[in-house]
Amino acid sequence: MTDARLAARLADEAGRLLLRLRGAPGFRTPDEAREMGRRGDAEANALILRGLAGERPGDAVLSEESADDPARLSAGRVWIVDPLDGTREYGIGRPDWTVHVALWKAGEGITDAAVAEPDRGWVIATDEKSEKTVEMPGKAVRILVSGTRPPEFAQKVADDVGGELVPMGSAGAKAMAVVKGEADAYLHAGGQYEWDSAAPVGVARSAGLHASRIDGSELVYNRPSPYLPDLLICRSALADPLLRAIARARN
Repeated sequence: MTDARLAARLADEAGRLLLRLRGAPGFRTPDEAREMGRRGDAEANALILRGLAGERPGDAVLSEESADDPARLSAGRVWIVDPLDGTREYGIGRPDWTVHVALWKAGEGITDAAVAEPDRGWVIATDEKSEKTVEMPGKAVRILVSGTRPPEFAQKVADDVGGELVPMGSAGAKAMAVVKGEADAYLHAGGQYEWDSAAPVGVARSAGLHASRIDGSELVYNRPSPYLPDLLICRSALADPLLRAIARARN
């Protein structure tokens, strides 16, 4: 099994487990939703870790839901995992949550990845051809942002490029919306970690999209601190206009 197929299989299996655990969507109290998210994080993480231990026992793992092992810093292959991206959305029964599985290789970066959107029945991996994002003439540039913590300068960026801001849940859901052509860009500057973006960036780049920090610098993974606070994923033709607009909005 190739690394990309393994990532896709594990993301899909974790997504199916999360759907079974949650059951039918419906109203839950805030405490119930938090508990559902906690259980989902833990059980999906355990499933993915078991799968990686069985299929790639020599590889290191960096997961949001596991203690960080510094041995990963000297490893040649590191799986970067977010077993449930969008815990809040999952817990309250919304569909915009995802599962992330990505492989980082020393000297190469993110080489193989998959993002599952279980409520939509989709898994998109780096070894699959995705739909090309098509520019719609005359339509405003659709820029996805966090529904709870959009960048404070996001509206200035949207105004600069003749765009509109569209709030959405998890990082993976926003990135995949750009991959599928449902939006033109995803802008984030409210703080993230490597597991939030590794798999979405891998899939986006395999689809021919631009992915970088908001200052245009490279997204670097498997660092001593996994904090990676900002991100821009967009159609390649929009990269320069958006990066210039971001620079102007931040000054």
